[in-house]
Amino acid sequence: MAQAPLQIVWFKRDLRIHDHAPLANAAAAGPVLPLFAIEPEQWQAPDSALRHWQFAADSLVDLAQALNTLGLPLCLWQGDMVECLAALKARYGELVLHSHQETGNAWSFERDQRVQAWCHAHQVPWQEARQQGVIRGLSSRTGHQSRWESHWEALMAARTYTAPPTAVAAPGWEAFHHVDVAQLPSLTLGFDTTPCPQRQRGGRSEGRALWLSFITQRGRRYRGSLSKPLLAWEFGSRLSPHLAWGTLSMREVVQSLRRQRQKHADDTAWARSLRAFTSRLYWHCHFIQKLESEPSIEYQTLHPALRGLRERDPEHPNLIAWKRGQTGVPLVDACMRSLTNTGWINFRMRAMLLSHATFGLGLHWYEPALHLARLFTDFEPGIHYPQVQMQAGATGTNAMRVYNPIKQAEDNDPTGEFIARWVPELSPLPQEWRAKPWALPESLQKRFCFQPGVDYPIPNDFEAEARYWKKLLYELRRTPEARDASQAIVDKLASQRRPTARRGKKATADNQQQLPLFDEGVVGDG
Repeated sequence: MAQAPLQIVWFKRDLRIHDHAPLANAAAAGPVLPLFAIEPEQWQAPDSALRHWQFAADSLVDLAQALNTLGLPLCLWQGDMVECLAALKARYGELVLHSHQETGNAWSFERDQRVQAWCHAHQVPWQEARQQGVIRGLSSRTGHQSRWESHWEALMAARTYTAPPTAVAAPGWEAFHHVDVAQLPSLTLGFDTTPCPQRQRGGRSEGRALWLSFITQRGRRYRGSLSKPLLAWEFGSRLSPHLAWGTLSMREVVQSLRRQRQKHADDTAWARSLRAFTSRLYWHCHFIQKLESEPSIEYQTLHPALRGLRERDPEHPNLIAWKRGQTGVPLVDACMRSLTNTGWINFRMRAMLLSHATFGLGLHWYEPALHLARLFTDFEPGIHYPQVQMQAGATGTNAMRVYNPIKQAEDNDPTGEFIARWVPELSPLPQEWRAKPWALPESLQKRFCFQPGVDYPIPNDFEAEARYWKKLLYELRRTPEARDASQAIVDKLASQRRPTARRGKKATADNQQQLPLFDEGVVGDG
């Protein structure tokens, strides 16, 4: 009887054994080699960072322990994935490669193309399973939205895969095991090394505990806390990095959430919060579909009429001040400093950071996008780049939402507590002046020993700057050629769902994309 081919389970952003179709399918077919490739080029990409690796390392340690209960090792190969496959082919002969589909950044897309070409050339089957609602090869959303929604619903309603009770491990796997699991946290791979002292820890056990606390306690206040940075820290789901790295599957979260919605149907606060969270899980996949369908969103302004307006200048003084949390706009600086230290900030503050960079400071969206990507522990390319372009007004199809940081502070940090926590040089000031210290009367400057421009920067005229860019972008969008380009973008990428018009607003496809989704792998989560 011929020996079955070696079944390679290539773990990528799916670091779990539960609801893992590639693992279940491989275990049923022959000897299994669970594999994670630590590819240096991935970690040297400009949107990679130490905090991403630390979360992944935590999750890999947890994954190795889970695989051990099945009698399987986790093989950690450090190097190029194609070279790994070639070495395995030379050692084992027949191979079958199993993985989940991935919609990542440009680097991972190119890497997958190389893997696909190698598999084709060496007659190695590569079986890819879906784990998001993304449809490969979807050229347009026009006329296909109902199909997209039905695919998503069917995938979320399907049974979850249980881990096999046992599996046969590949003999001789140790020859390909380059890194001990215990060494993972200490690896240095060339990424941005900005420390993140308060980052979330990775691993499925952490994700499950977080989810349990959300659906049993914290989630009841979710809907009313989304916009406020202090409350969102406590009452947001905080699941986004676990969804980004796949320690929890989207399907198991959706199914668990629907059970909780039935349980809390008679509690208005719970019902509203869980309904709001459900919508973000749907939009999570909707935005990833955008990058799947138009990969250039990562590096090129989407609307052709809006290209070339600003130079990409990584040394621009405004960019440097924004990165350091030294713009002189307290809420902006508080958010940047908080994000740098924790790896997370709530959706509205993420949108405001990007809005201020592009409208208030006149920067091209690309460098701010890379910086935020490096700071977000929950960085998900398919959500990040489409949302960045939308918030920067670069899509040419959405109503421009330019966030005024003074009004945002009044609405979402009315006591100035968040500002005082992260911009301590402003903490002695009365709360009504913390959001605009440059306007502090001279009498109060003396009383509180505070001098604008000395103790804290005086900002540029960000309101005038924002008006200039908003007016210019709207003018550029009004030409017949620009309108045609806008319609082509809507046809290809926009959801065609028709929301219910509220407060006298006309319901359009674009309105759907104005939902506050700019973060947490649940598109933010808040």
